[in-house]
Amino acid sequence: MTAKSERRMIVLAPVPRISRMVLGMDRVVLATIALLAGLALTVPEQAVASAFATLRSIVSILPFTVLAVALAAGARATGCDRQIARAFAAREAAAIVAAALIGALSFFCGMSVVPLVAAALVAGVPLSAVMAFWISSPLMNPAIYILTAAEFDVFFATARLVSAIGLGLVAGFATRWLVAHNCFSDALRPEVSTYGAACGAKNATVSAPIVWRFWNDPARRTAFVAESRTTGLTLLKWMTLAFLLESLLVAYVPTELVTSWVGGEGWWAIPVSVAVGIPAYLNGYAAIPTVARLVEMGMSPGAALAFMTAGAVTSFSAMAAVFALVRPSLFGWYISLSVMGALAVGYAYQGLVG
Repeated sequence: MTAKSERRMIVLAPVPRISRMVLGMDRVVLATIALLAGLALTVPEQAVASAFATLRSIVSILPFTVLAVALAAGARATGCDRQIARAFAAREAAAIVAAALIGALSFFCGMSVVPLVAAALVAGVPLSAVMAFWISSPLMNPAIYILTAAEFDVFFATARLVSAIGLGLVAGFATRWLVAHNCFSDALRPEVSTYGAACGAKNATVSAPIVWRFWNDPARRTAFVAESRTTGLTLLKWMTLAFLLESLLVAYVPTELVTSWVGGEGWWAIPVSVAVGIPAYLNGYAAIPTVARLVEMGMSPGAALAFMTAGAVTSFSAMAAVFALVRPSLFGWYISLSVMGALAVGYAYQGLVG
């Protein structure tokens, strides 16, 4: 072998290792890195802005994530996850009603709901109750009610509150019926949790002692660390990608463009509002003054309520986080509930007021 060939082999030696490292990387992490790298090469200023926006969003939701991961891992390590599943399964209908009410009346909204939902699913809370909370919580909280009443009126704000609770109840009881007919037997993705009974059905009848001081037991301590690492890293990587993509939507899809799409009063205004609201980042508090101005400009009240409903439940970041947690069939059910619910409340309110 010549000296030139030896030098070439030395230069190329790291290439297989790099290839194996890239191929072994998680596809979500790889997509995030590739997206940031592409932005850095084409629009460096946007890469910096998106990176900081993503970091701010991650930091803002970090306390909820840490709390939820600790609760989920603690339930697994102490053994109280099965007891939780048994307690909720015995009173599932009451749990659905309570979850819908708590979701609509609590201050949890948007992405802060996702870690709590993950903790509930891992702990064995029935999927029906979790779905009721998951649907109703982003739609309403006390602050949103007050701001909506101030920008619109008490009647519209109350209609939004009733819609949140009603959609939560429909989602919960419909999910309960599907689970009873052998749908969604395993709700969580395998990589989210090593505990397979996402809806509490498989292990709800298994009784095991609860050990609150789990850190004294090496096996339970190991389970706590493994659960925290698995659930925490899964949530973190998907939420990072979701927030990064959302920052690009904010940067390249002007609010004026969104508002121009959802104006008008024809029968088509409500479906268009739902279609635009699904991926829109304009939800929660930010949507209230903007949609109020649209109503003043001629947008129908039903379309306004439909837009707010669709945008709150199915914003891009929320959908990405849901997709990270649950299996594709349940993700499709979540989107279907959101779309059908937004259309239903939009047409119902329009019929009521007009």
